[in-house]
Amino acid sequence: MPDVREMRLRGVTIEDTFAEAFPMRVARVVITAKSPRWARAAADKMTGFATSVIGCKCEAGIEGELAEAETPDGRPGVSVLLFTMDQASLATRLLERIGQTVLTCPTTACYDGFADAPDRAPVGKSLRVFGDGFQVSKVVGGRRYWRVPVMEGEFLVEESFGMMRGIGGGNFLILAESEDFALAAAERAVGAMSGRGMRGVILPFPGGVVRSGSKIGSRRYAKLLASTNDAFAPTLRAQAPSALPAGVNAVLEIVLDGVDAPAISNAMRLGIDAACTDGVRAISAGNYGGKLGPHHFLLREIVGA
Repeated sequence: MPDVREMRLRGVTIEDTFAEAFPMRVARVVITAKSPRWARAAADKMTGFATSVIGCKCEAGIEGELAEAETPDGRPGVSVLLFTMDQASLATRLLERIGQTVLTCPTTACYDGFADAPDRAPVGKSLRVFGDGFQVSKVVGGRRYWRVPVMEGEFLVEESFGMMRGIGGGNFLILAESEDFALAAAERAVGAMSGRGMRGVILPFPGGVVRSGSKIGSRRYAKLLASTNDAFAPTLRAQAPSALPAGVNAVLEIVLDGVDAPAISNAMRLGIDAACTDGVRAISAGNYGGKLGPHHFLLREIVGA
């Protein structure tokens, strides 16, 4: 039964609902380079066009920037998380993206961030053949690396990358009085969820924010996998059933993927807290009645914790 009691955080209603998330497969890629600029350049390209598995075949984002003391080779680095729905597609996306965006980037090297994972994707083993027989390998600490000759010098890549079970689709909705209030709250939430020291989650959409929240399928187009979430679209109040309280004129969504449930819960708690600011009427979440994913993140439990 719904909880009829109200929960408010600084005057913002926390709705009695949950975010519904689903199992995914995840890899962590550690990219290093001669400078933070070039590590970031490779990571930005690797995580491009990776907002949703619906249209992009994967979801990816920058987990965090790494200091020299945090990387395998003592150089500046960036940690990337990449998610797909199964192991086979994850291995394919890793090979494509590392080969096209990290191998090609000046001064980079590429390391596995899940060394203990039993399931492996043979990324470096496949990329080594770009060296056309001139590539060489070396085993260090029980891990094999490939040195692939390139015009600049050598590209160092680990032979295989671990694949772990992850979770995709954690989310919350910011229901605000205006577009400006919604955007300001979303920017605060993203800042809180992606600060230094935050690990284990990514926000795969542009700037971490989604304006085009979707529902499964379509009311009118049978072949469409997803369509606009009309229940939360303010301009459709007169044309479709609305889930929006009075006074709400703009909604933005924060979507996150994580390595496990605690990582997602912690990030959601920080984000929701930051989003409860001026002009925000309520915080809600997207779900499918519990029919799509086994992971349910209850907003009130998260905020109460």
